[in-house]
Amino acid sequence: MSTHETSTHETSTAAPEGLLDALDAYEAALAANDLDALDAAFVDAPGTMRGDDRGLLVGHDAISAFRGARGGVLARSLSRVEVRPLAEGLALVVSVSEFAAGGQGLQTQLWRRDSDSDHGDAAPRWRIEAAHVTGRPKAFDTTVWRAVGDPLVAPTASGPLDGLTVAVKDLYAVPGQPVGGGNPTYLRESTVQATPAAAVAALLDAGAAIRGIARTDEFAYNLTGRNEHHGTPPNGAVPTRLPGGSSSGSASAVRLGTAEIGIGTDTAGSVRVPASYQGLWGLRTTHGAVSRQGLLPLAPSFDTVGWLTRSADVLLAALDATVPSTAAGADPELLVPAELLDLVEPAVADAFTAFVAGHGRPIGTVRLADLGIPPLDDLRELLRLVQAAEAVAAHGAWIDAHPGALSAVVGDRFAAARANDPAATADAVARLDDVRTTIRTALAGRTLLFPTVPGPAPLLAADTASLERTRTATTAMTSLASVGGTPAVSAPALTVDGAPVGVCLVGEPGTDRALVIRAGRMLQH
Repeated sequence: MSTHETSTHETSTAAPEGLLDALDAYEAALAANDLDALDAAFVDAPGTMRGDDRGLLVGHDAISAFRGARGGVLARSLSRVEVRPLAEGLALVVSVSEFAAGGQGLQTQLWRRDSDSDHGDAAPRWRIEAAHVTGRPKAFDTTVWRAVGDPLVAPTASGPLDGLTVAVKDLYAVPGQPVGGGNPTYLRESTVQATPAAAVAALLDAGAAIRGIARTDEFAYNLTGRNEHHGTPPNGAVPTRLPGGSSSGSASAVRLGTAEIGIGTDTAGSVRVPASYQGLWGLRTTHGAVSRQGLLPLAPSFDTVGWLTRSADVLLAALDATVPSTAAGADPELLVPAELLDLVEPAVADAFTAFVAGHGRPIGTVRLADLGIPPLDDLRELLRLVQAAEAVAAHGAWIDAHPGALSAVVGDRFAAARANDPAATADAVARLDDVRTTIRTALAGRTLLFPTVPGPAPLLAADTASLERTRTATTAMTSLASVGGTPAVSAPALTVDGAPVGVCLVGEPGTDRALVIRAGRMLQH
């Protein structure tokens, strides 16, 4: 956070008494990242608004939560201020910012004079009722992208993906680029790749161009989208909430319209979770159906290639370009698993029940136990133990050689992985194949339908402890497909508290395409 420069702004119109002093005080609070003063500078009302290139915030509480997670602004001074009184105690202020690092910004604010006793004011005070901020121009959003081109890599052939661009998660080999894995130390030591990963090559061969390399949570071992090294990509659907991870940058790039396809990975939900949080289509493919050659691993027993898109059609196009299309048969029986519905927030359960009722065809309910599937807590624990062991096997030696290179959250996760009971881990590894076979047998001729995650994306300001609780609840829901090695599609079907929540269809291996088509039909009903 840089030091604020003294304001030397010029004003062409006489301002109401006290307004410019309030503006200067606000700029000083911004420079100091004085959250209490910034909260007090805005009208404390549910209709107060703030907008920027990441979206619109409505309500004093939403603005306060955003500001608490932002971390301050770059050093700037106001070079010009235009004031237009609109009525008694109401004025429009448009100001130009000059940034110490170069570039200009523009702020448009509606100021209102009040005497809000809630703030202990002895006299009327000017506060911001609405604001729109145009920040300093950026070459590209470094919370979303590590590298960007126009394109970064051109298509290698013409095909069904002509004209589409791809955001590649920073785990895949991209020609001319190193693999960063979401960690700057790892990136510095990584070698430049000569050939693309197999899944990336398939998209290039079908006519797509690589727009850029998208950010990821470190080594894909997180589900929030937060990364202490480069910041949090925006949630393009709800700017006050986290984007979801670990395919965070790929999801944000697609939601923001800067790419049509985001290629990610899904181990414990890293495609499905950000798809749900940002109102996107997301497909976890059948385990092993897409080659992982050229992909930095996390837990090979669960790692899969997946894509995020804004439409079912583009998702199918990416799938068809990568996996040979097979003829779809009759729709399997569609069932709602009661145990999974029991895990979601009440408002999500209500929205999902209404969605199912509006489908137009009867959908049955089943208990997973009646299908012979182990309890969800057991699946989550099996996933946790095997994933942890394989993550340490993949990255433990590098972590040992680079103490302090990991962020606190991911570092703690790797430390916890090392601390797991060896006997419990060995038992989980030994059981995985049998449990996977059990799940696949239970899904033969059946498709399961349920909310993708327990609720909307957590707020940006959520603390680590609450996010770990959300992770535990989420992986109880995502573990079914992860442990089973089965395909799962998250479709943008629900809205809860103004935020998207996906619905998930899980089917037997090889039904990837049929799941996307069926989900698309359900959303069109």
